[in-house]
Amino acid sequence: MTSRIPRDSRLRLVRPRPLAAAPRAMNQRRSRRPAPRPPEGTPAPAELAGMARLRLAGAARVARWADAALRPGKGSATSDGKATLADATAERAAAELGLTPAQIRADWDTARLAGLVEVHGGSARPGWRLRAWHRDDTAVLRGWVALFDAWSLAHPEPAEHEPAAVAEVVSAMPQVLSFLQLSAGPVPVEQLLDLLQQRVRELRTQRCEVPYGPQREPASPPAPGTAPPADAEPGDTELAPLLDWALDALASVGALTCGAGQATLTPLGSWAVWVKLEQICVAAQSPAGNIEAAAEDMLRGCAQLRPNAARAEYRAWLAARPVGSAVTELLDAARGEDALLRGLAFEALRVVGAPAEPEVRAVLDEPTLRPYALLWLAEHDGADPEDAHEVLTREEATWLWVDTAAAVADHGEAPLLVRHLESAVQPTVPALLDEVRAVGHPRTVQVLVALAAAHPDPALAKAVRRAAFQVHTGGS
Repeated sequence: MTSRIPRDSRLRLVRPRPLAAAPRAMNQRRSRRPAPRPPEGTPAPAELAGMARLRLAGAARVARWADAALRPGKGSATSDGKATLADATAERAAAELGLTPAQIRADWDTARLAGLVEVHGGSARPGWRLRAWHRDDTAVLRGWVALFDAWSLAHPEPAEHEPAAVAEVVSAMPQVLSFLQLSAGPVPVEQLLDLLQQRVRELRTQRCEVPYGPQREPASPPAPGTAPPADAEPGDTELAPLLDWALDALASVGALTCGAGQATLTPLGSWAVWVKLEQICVAAQSPAGNIEAAAEDMLRGCAQLRPNAARAEYRAWLAARPVGSAVTELLDAARGEDALLRGLAFEALRVVGAPAEPEVRAVLDEPTLRPYALLWLAEHDGADPEDAHEVLTREEATWLWVDTAAAVADHGEAPLLVRHLESAVQPTVPALLDEVRAVGHPRTVQVLVALAAAHPDPALAKAVRRAAFQVHTGGS
């Protein structure tokens, strides 16, 4: 006679498989796009990395000093916990490095923007790019591109201008940079101003900022070098100093040079703009059309892709929108009821990398997102993905196990749910059931019912069903 006593089945401690690694369609194929080549005359990556190292030499020097002098227990890096260098620290660094405090502050800000140093509270630590500085050209180039992306932060905007006007110019500059890159040579600043004015008008039209009342017929633009007419629209005339600010800021990060009324992209700047344009082209070729979808729809579209294909979709989707709004959208999708989207949202955030860290750290207080955020931060800090789960408490690991099981139950197949049982941290099924019941996940009952229906062992299935019933009725 078969025993009706639940078996003390030992569970093998294995790392959970990513959900994207087990798609239903196993025969998916994706044609590989030939690797694009940069424009003729673009320096080799090693030469570009040398230019980036030269441009970021001061920032790297301050970052290495901070690594040695500001480790936990050796002193405070900041005065306000927000990465503002304390006066005493700046003076100490200036004395030891033979620079002025102003130079130290400028290099410190550059190091933070380039990801060479990271600040957490009152302590600083080296970024992963600093560790790879002398051996990894790709890390160096990524650091410079991060600085290039943050050009508007590297050079403060004019205080006398409205923030809305500054934001319009920042939003319009990618088109100006694209024109510079396609021109492959010096471009008169007056021509760039005309292009900027046109792009800002387009942005205002898209926001339906149409003035009321009768309007004048548009006047022909003034000849180059002449003053605008007295009745020119104020929105156009105020763009000239803002364009000067934008060009100065881009020159300060090494993206272009200005002189004699003309602007020219540097080799680094031309390469970076080409990379951005190429990302947009890749995004436009998204096979499932995910580029234009909201985060939730994009993640659903990627659910059945293999990991590499899904990451390509994430990169395409991210390339088409500002990083800040993309991270917010992904976290909003992760807060929903679909556990699958929660896991995929954090996979997409892994593609974002360092720019997502503040937002990910901010959700640590949300129980639904905390385990995912802890794993993300551990991997971001350099932990081996195989060992990242060690940062979770037993309760957090159990909660994550139930959440992942909910995703499998909703979107996977029965064998995958049974295999998921092997990834639990508990050594026995009874121990797992006890802790699953105690952790209080809202999907506990549905997960246990689905697991009982899928498991081929009748005794174990019966025990799981009993646990589901007890959770449902509140019994013990």
